[in-house]
Amino acid sequence: MTATALATPATLLNADFDRRVRLDAAEMPWQPSPQPGVERRPLDRIGAELARATSLVRYAPGSRFERHVHGAGEEILVLDGVFSDETGDHPAGTYLRNPPGSAHAPHSRDGCLLFVKLRQFAPGDLQTVRIDTRRAAWRPGLVPGLSVLPLHGHDGIDTALVRWAPDTRFQTHTHPGGEEILVLDGVFRDEAGDYPALTWLRSPRWSRHTPFTGPEGALIYVKVGHLGAEFIAP
Repeated sequence: MTATALATPATLLNADFDRRVRLDAAEMPWQPSPQPGVERRPLDRIGAELARATSLVRYAPGSRFERHVHGAGEEILVLDGVFSDETGDHPAGTYLRNPPGSAHAPHSRDGCLLFVKLRQFAPGDLQTVRIDTRRAAWRPGLVPGLSVLPLHGHDGIDTALVRWAPDTRFQTHTHPGGEEILVLDGVFRDEAGDYPALTWLRSPRWSRHTPFTGPEGALIYVKVGHLGAEFIAP
């Protein structure tokens, strides 16, 4: 699916979902946001400031946003530090989903790093989610050396953390609805390359690969089934 009909060219970043994207997000420059003390590394984007977007977001110590409404939803994985809002303090490893219509005033006392997806909720997906992945129960994966922590699922779109033990190999497989990966730790690999921590990958619908790990193992965030899916309009 090409998104050029949804926004002007100046507001598009990696908006052709029929193309594979690899970004070494750890090496990207930080860009200022409209809020002082909050910076971002945009990964994909359709729209201007109110956009369907995927980004890394960094809060400086003491920075905050005024209370605002997420008309089309917000998904957050806290990567480092402590992210806070009216619902509490959310340390590294916390997974949050703020559904369409929810509101909050986020801040960070000591600073934090987030992976954020905005305006990517399917119609009817109204679940609020708070998961401390450091304490949640993991499940065995489909092959030895693989363990999975499901985070959310709705209408064929599934999100999880997947832990790969060193020297684990998975069979060749296809993703009919596409796949998105953020490498959180270690080095994830497939036949196309090696992907260290903070590599972001987006593979189109019907893409195939044979993933594996070397001696480092890996921890990855994975979302599947969402490319080409219908989302709530901003």
